[in-house]
Amino acid sequence: MVEPLIVTRELTKIYRMGEYALVAVSGVSIDIGQGDFVAVMGPSGSGKSTFMNLLGCLDSSTAGEYRLAGETVSQLSEEALAVIRNRRIGFVFQNFNLLPRTTALENVELPLLYTRLSAGERRTRAMTRLAEVGLADRAGHHPAQLSGGQQQRVAIARALVNDPVLILADEPTGALDTRTSFEVMGLLQDLNRRGITVLFVTHEHDIATFASRVIHFRDGRVVRDMINGRPADARSQLHEFEHRSELVDKR
Repeated sequence: MVEPLIVTRELTKIYRMGEYALVAVSGVSIDIGQGDFVAVMGPSGSGKSTFMNLLGCLDSSTAGEYRLAGETVSQLSEEALAVIRNRRIGFVFQNFNLLPRTTALENVELPLLYTRLSAGERRTRAMTRLAEVGLADRAGHHPAQLSGGQQQRVAIARALVNDPVLILADEPTGALDTRTSFEVMGLLQDLNRRGITVLFVTHEHDIATFASRVIHFRDGRVVRDMINGRPADARSQLHEFEHRSELVDKR
């Protein structure tokens, strides 16, 4: 049996500030398969972004286990985590995070600077990725010369340049208008159809509908996990029932 791409078991993240402890993620156990297209939703402070940061090796867990492609990430050194971030995971952010004084092509090349590829190979691969997102004719433009949608496409090309197995996107449409948002989500769908696992955080229900699986967080826990409109498993149904019961009790 093939192990899922992402496996978490009782994954927990606690931030401590003096005597105060904030439980951002609390005992999350979940499997995400290779090729899944997943939306993560929840109110502000629900733990959804912290969960994505843990999956992206941008933060370390306080307790629990995280395995990526069969490797126990929670036991790796900082150097090994940096390698995983660069080679296995592509990141897309709400505000694009492009360097303003470099061209679109140079922005896409950035992750390749940490590889052994020659300058020519880096340039060729980056240009290929720009072409895949429809921006080959904008390679020499700086971010300020591009629309918001074009900047996000550059960011997606950068995320793809090292052939990652996983793309993590934090509110990828948060800075875009509706039409451009749908275009960007359509691009992520196309990448997913090619076999790339995509997980994105959003608070917009119409954006979440692009995903085949929607995971809802509240108070650091998964309270609902739906695949094509149906509960992912019995545990998800139980969490949903408990959540509804809590709401009734508070009335």
